[in-house]
Amino acid sequence: MKQLLSGNEAFALGAWEAGVQYASAYPGTPSTEILENFARYPGVKAEWASNEKVALDNAIGASFGGARAIAVMKHVGVNVAADSLMSVSYTGVKGGLVLISADDPGAFSSQNEQDNRQYARFGKFPCFDPADSEEARQFMRAALEVSEQFKTPVLMRSTTRLSHSKSAVEAAVPEKREFRPLPPFEREAEITRVILPAIARQRHPVIEQRLLDVAQWAETTAFEQGVNRIEWNGKTLGIVTTGIAYQYAREVLPHASIFKLGMSYPLPLRAIRDFAAQVETLIVLEELDPFIEEQLKAAGIPVAHGKDIFPLCGELTLTKVRQGAVKAGLNHESRIMNQDSRTAIHDARFEIHDSPVTVPPRPPALCPGCPHRAFFYALSRNKRKVVIPGDIGCYSMGVLPPFEAMDMLISMGAGIGMGHGFKQAGGQEGVVAVIGDSTFFHAGMAPLASAVYNKANIVVAVLDNRITAMTGQQHHPGTGTTLQGEENQSIDIAAVAQAMGVTYVEEVNAWDVNALNKALRAALQHRDGPAVLIVRGACVFTPHFHYQPRMRVDLEKCVACGACLRVGCPAILKSDVIYPTNNKPKSSIDPLLCTGCTVCMQVCPTQAIGVIEKS
Repeated sequence: MKQLLSGNEAFALGAWEAGVQYASAYPGTPSTEILENFARYPGVKAEWASNEKVALDNAIGASFGGARAIAVMKHVGVNVAADSLMSVSYTGVKGGLVLISADDPGAFSSQNEQDNRQYARFGKFPCFDPADSEEARQFMRAALEVSEQFKTPVLMRSTTRLSHSKSAVEAAVPEKREFRPLPPFEREAEITRVILPAIARQRHPVIEQRLLDVAQWAETTAFEQGVNRIEWNGKTLGIVTTGIAYQYAREVLPHASIFKLGMSYPLPLRAIRDFAAQVETLIVLEELDPFIEEQLKAAGIPVAHGKDIFPLCGELTLTKVRQGAVKAGLNHESRIMNQDSRTAIHDARFEIHDSPVTVPPRPPALCPGCPHRAFFYALSRNKRKVVIPGDIGCYSMGVLPPFEAMDMLISMGAGIGMGHGFKQAGGQEGVVAVIGDSTFFHAGMAPLASAVYNKANIVVAVLDNRITAMTGQQHHPGTGTTLQGEENQSIDIAAVAQAMGVTYVEEVNAWDVNALNKALRAALQHRDGPAVLIVRGACVFTPHFHYQPRMRVDLEKCVACGACLRVGCPAILKSDVIYPTNNKPKSSIDPLLCTGCTVCMQVCPTQAIGVIEKS
């Protein structure tokens, strides 16, 4: 039956239909929903890992045991997993192993736009590039079969547009399936999975030959299975494209012939060369890097246009592709129009209609009731005395107004290491490194251990909101709940810090402004290595959060001083009432957004904010 599924839902369905038994991931937009959907299918084991390398290592172990397995992460997560990824390419696999990388052209929710097809070429393994949800479903089986046939890991590349857009999928009704124990472990007659230097040297020629064999598969079987295909139309223009860019090519240039690559690495160069010989002009349309374009040019295949007319940066759109086509004079199409009940066929140029649309700015902000708000309010009052390295998570909003309380942000877990390095290199200011609870388990423990070992006098503020919040409330080792709902042992961050040798560990209520101020000042005075300050308060979207009576502003007492606005709560607004002394609008509170966290009430100097009295 047909269903409307997002790309992420389709990846999960395709993995289950193809017999994947084990899956591991670290949540990260735009990849998160793949594991959440896969976990609902019968007869599978799906787990959140503490970071992406752990997720891939888990999947590698399952594969070596003979199970089909997937590891799932966003594009920058592959950087974390790359150490194991490069080595497993040399060892090879047993059960099919697919790494799904959800790239983010446009950097909608990421710190860069990297094109992870480059990892396939770097690591010498295949890369699949589906163009819609149905291909996301179908290509999972093909990728797993390629993985087992050639004993190679396979990269499945998605993008934000594919991951979150929905299209029709031929979906089966989930059948009853039992989780099957693995067969007895088979040790190899010839050692390859223990990748010692001597073995790596032996394996390298094997991997080079494997890549040639997969390229031959791309020239033959890939066409038989519909992974690669040619759509012939007019031969004036030919387009080589892959992934979501195929959809733009088909819509913007419908008169062109299209060589659609479902496997973007290795390329079927012989077939592309033959295609190029049959069209007058060949162009390459791809998102982000000139990955295909450069390989075709290196192979001597004449490419008329690629990144000279299509953008190198940012997500492709129909408008961008149309503009590129116009720029290169590729904009002739056969258009059928109905005029006065008569059908007229004529050549026409593309008309680009860029109607001005004014969209009000909507900068990101901490949610009403967010437990990070009071901490950043307190931190902003001390920011001229300290340097603040941050991390990836909701608390990265601390860099924005009204707090502007973050000086460095690079990657997950880097905040502690950057603060350590700054201080040990002679930094004179105090250091407050900010990290979340999920990120602490992801990549925070190793740099904290280094700070303890080297006695770096920094403050590590762990903002513990009981969940992985920014990616949509996924559990982690500190919550004690698994992806599939099992209640297990939760790991206490304070106990971990103490066990690592931290001599100053303090826990504080996330919504107590005065207590946060005192705790922050006291931690900054600590001189015996790192001080760990754990700010505890549940995310508003978790069952642990308790709504309190809503707040209101007494307009008689409000003097429009703006103190409440400096806590950056979306529920606090400017009213139409003007305070005559400073000619500024007094504040008001939207009762539909207010959660009753009381932070605004605590910072109001005139006691103009209080609880809404029940009538």
